[in-house]
Amino acid sequence: MKKVLYFFFAMAVSSASAQQAPAGASARYPAVVNFTAEQDHQHMMKQLGIKALRPGPSGDESAPNHANYDEALANPYPNLPEVLTLKNGRKVTTPAMWWNKRRPEIVEEFEREVFGRVPKNVPKVTWKTLISEREYVGWIPVNAKQLVGQVDNTEYPLLDVKINLTVVTPANAKGPVPVLMMFGRSALPAPAQPPKEDLEKINAAFKELLIKTDPSLKEVFEQYPAYNPITAAIPNFGPPPAGDPPTPQQLLAAGWGYALIEPGSIQADNGAGLTKGIIGLVNKGQPRKPDDWGALRAWAWGASRGLDYLETDPAVDARHVGIEGVSRFGKAALVTMAFDQRFFTGLIGSSGEGGAKLHRRNFGEAVESLTSSGEYHWMAGNFLKYGASEASFGSKNANDIPVDAHQLIALSAPRPLFISYGIPEKGDAKWLDQQGSYMATVAAGPVYQLLGAKDLGVGHDYKTAKMPGVNVSLLDGELAWRQHDGGHTDAPNIKYFIPWATNFIKENAASGTKR
Repeated sequence: MKKVLYFFFAMAVSSASAQQAPAGASARYPAVVNFTAEQDHQHMMKQLGIKALRPGPSGDESAPNHANYDEALANPYPNLPEVLTLKNGRKVTTPAMWWNKRRPEIVEEFEREVFGRVPKNVPKVTWKTLISEREYVGWIPVNAKQLVGQVDNTEYPLLDVKINLTVVTPANAKGPVPVLMMFGRSALPAPAQPPKEDLEKINAAFKELLIKTDPSLKEVFEQYPAYNPITAAIPNFGPPPAGDPPTPQQLLAAGWGYALIEPGSIQADNGAGLTKGIIGLVNKGQPRKPDDWGALRAWAWGASRGLDYLETDPAVDARHVGIEGVSRFGKAALVTMAFDQRFFTGLIGSSGEGGAKLHRRNFGEAVESLTSSGEYHWMAGNFLKYGASEASFGSKNANDIPVDAHQLIALSAPRPLFISYGIPEKGDAKWLDQQGSYMATVAAGPVYQLLGAKDLGVGHDYKTAKMPGVNVSLLDGELAWRQHDGGHTDAPNIKYFIPWATNFIKENAASGTKR
């Protein structure tokens, strides 16, 4: 029944909420440019003066251009950009120097060269609650809301952007609860079911509609009079399945809530979508300029707009909202933490290149994987320069990027940040370069220490840093690392993340401050 009702609900919402462009709008506004991803990629290369890009490495180890997995060849550019040295060469020795001088320098370079800038004229988002009801997640009663964030498109009505968000909080909480926002499909956990008498009305109307569509069904229904197309879903309160409970249940059982924000409702995950979504809306349907934002920054912007809503929800402790994601959404979660200091904590799962992995590492996925492939749309157009083999400016490589992943991680300091990976044997591929991400986490440590927080506690020599064993936890500080024995997911680390993050919430409550 749940699937059937979801279908009708989706159809109704789509019909009711679709905003049509005003009559004659197409004549008053520039038309949306409908590039393919290849055309958009070529358009950006032309803007940058790039004639040729190096191909990215192959994930097939038998291919001639297979990715490197030899540690002896993994560090062609061993020296990372200094995280605590100003561009003029002065050392950063105080928190004030970090906040007022060094951090803004790093932010500027990430915005210009890597992730792109959020335009100053991004329109306002207005949140509307579509559904609010009492549900159950396992045995836990919850208050569940399904919301939509309508982006103001009065400046360009040819595009319509609606951000999908679901918020679930424990119904029996005595006060506002911390919330972990997760990138993923926005859906209610267990939509409430109509009572028996109402379900009978629904089935009667549904049968009548089906018979009108196909009169031969009348004979079928007469032959089976007790049959109903829609049956009530029975809640499952049986014994839990083996293994850890699902992430939502673990969060709720610990007194947390959770939110699901849908990335595709903010910005499509492809190059053809760059003239649509929030990026296209702000650009009025036109292609990007070199320092315009890519999908990672757009998804992070959407998460920030979700936090705007959570700050108005009395059930949510908005001072303690975390952000979580895996793979490309792990990258987006790290970008969210870096650029929006309102987020209290982050769980960054298997984020790889463009996330916690060092660009300067030659191991698995490479910079060229994000410049010459279907993943370029995640980044600013300027990032393509670092995969160029022939261009008006010559050629550039990973060592020319003015920043690297350790600095991205450091932008979260001193807030709690948990870097999570699995193991290649279970599907968290070597392609992600777990070792390179660990090195970046180690190299971010000095900023955490400067700001009075604890890092991994293993020193700061990233050049010789070796990952701890699988399932060995480095969770004593605000900067944390754990490689679990599962695959391409952070679910096995949730049971470690929750008490780790909760401990910092308790510390904040005791001191009356927020990291």
